[in-house]
Amino acid sequence: MVTKTINKLPKSIIEVEVTVPWSDVAPKWDETLKRLAGDVELPGFRKGAAPLNMVEQSLGQKLQDEVLKVVCPQALIEALQGSNIVPIDYPKYQLISMTPNQQLVFKATLTERPGVQVGDYKGIKAQKPAVKQVTDEDVDKLVDDLYKRWKAKNQAGPQPAAGSQGGDTPNPNGSGQAAGSMSFNQPAAAATPASDIPDDVFARAVGAQSLADLKTKIKADLENEAKYNNELDFEELILQEVEKMTTVEVPDILVEDEINRMLVSLQRRVADMGLLLEDYLKSQGKTLEGIKGEWKAQAEKNVRMELGLAEIARNEKVEITDAELQAEIDKIQDAKLKAQFEAAEPRLHLKHSLRQIRTLDLLKGLVKAA
Repeated sequence: MVTKTINKLPKSIIEVEVTVPWSDVAPKWDETLKRLAGDVELPGFRKGAAPLNMVEQSLGQKLQDEVLKVVCPQALIEALQGSNIVPIDYPKYQLISMTPNQQLVFKATLTERPGVQVGDYKGIKAQKPAVKQVTDEDVDKLVDDLYKRWKAKNQAGPQPAAGSQGGDTPNPNGSGQAAGSMSFNQPAAAATPASDIPDDVFARAVGAQSLADLKTKIKADLENEAKYNNELDFEELILQEVEKMTTVEVPDILVEDEINRMLVSLQRRVADMGLLLEDYLKSQGKTLEGIKGEWKAQAEKNVRMELGLAEIARNEKVEITDAELQAEIDKIQDAKLKAQFEAAEPRLHLKHSLRQIRTLDLLKGLVKAA
C-alpha cells in the first residue's frame, strides 16, 4: 500500500511525495524484465536466451526507467484516491530513491483544478448595443469595389475575338465575393461596358439578375452580417462581466495554454497573408517572447472568463449528452475534418465548447439592461 505526503502550493500547484513498497513494484519489475529480455543479445547466448540476472545487469538504467513509466502513474492515482484533487495537466515526476527489495520514493508535481467563485451572475447587467444600420452608401461602396475587382480580372483575361463589339471579354473563371453567403461565379452575358459605372451586364456576370437585384442581395447580406456581429458584441459584453465577477487564482499552465492558442490563431492569420510568422514579427519589430509577454494579461482574463463560465455551467447543471455531441459532429460535411472527432480528445474539446455556448445562451436569457 502506498503512503503519501501532499503539499499544496500557490496557483493550484500540488506536490505529492509517494512511497511505494517493493512488494508493489516487484511484479512490474519482473514483467518488464522478461519483456525486454526478448530483445537482448549477450555474448555466448542467442537473442532472448540469456539468463535474466545477466539481462538485468545489462539493461541497467533502461530497465529502471521502463518500470518507473508504469509504476509512478499508477501509484499517483492510488495516492490521490479519496482526495478532492483533480489534475488538469500531466504530472512531472522526480525520482527520490529506488532501492530494490525495499521501496520506491518519488515526487509528482501537478496542477489541480482551481477553486472558482462567481458573483451574482443571475443579476448580470449588460446593455445590448444597437445593430449597425446598413445604408445605401454601404451597398454602393461594396458594389463599386466588387465591380472594380471584376473588371480588373477581365481586363487581364483573353482579348476579344475579331468581329466582337468593343470592351473586355469576360473571364469565365472570374469571380467576386460580396458579403455573407453571396458567391459570384457566373460568366458574363456580354462584354464589359466601357463605362466605369456598374450596370446590369456586370450584375449578371456575378450571378445576379440585375444591378437592382445585386444591391438587394448585398444589402440583405450586410444586414445579416451586422446582426451577427451585434450578437457577438453582446456576448462579449456578457463574458467581460463574467470575468469581472470571477474570483480564482489562475494556474500558470492554463495561461501558457491560452497564450499558445492565441499564437496558433496569429500563425493562421499570418499564413493567410502569405507570410511566415518569423517574418511578420520582424516587420512589426517584435519577438516571439516579447509578444507572449504582451499577451499574458489578456490570456489571464480569457482563462478567468472560461473558468467562470464553466463554474456557472456546473452550478446550473448544464450538460451536453453524447447524442447531442454526435448530432453536432454529424453536421460536419468535410469527411476529413469529421474523422478527427473519432478520437476522444477532439470530442472532449467539442463537448466543452458546446457546454460553454449553451451556458452563454442561458446567461443571455438572464441578462438585465445596464
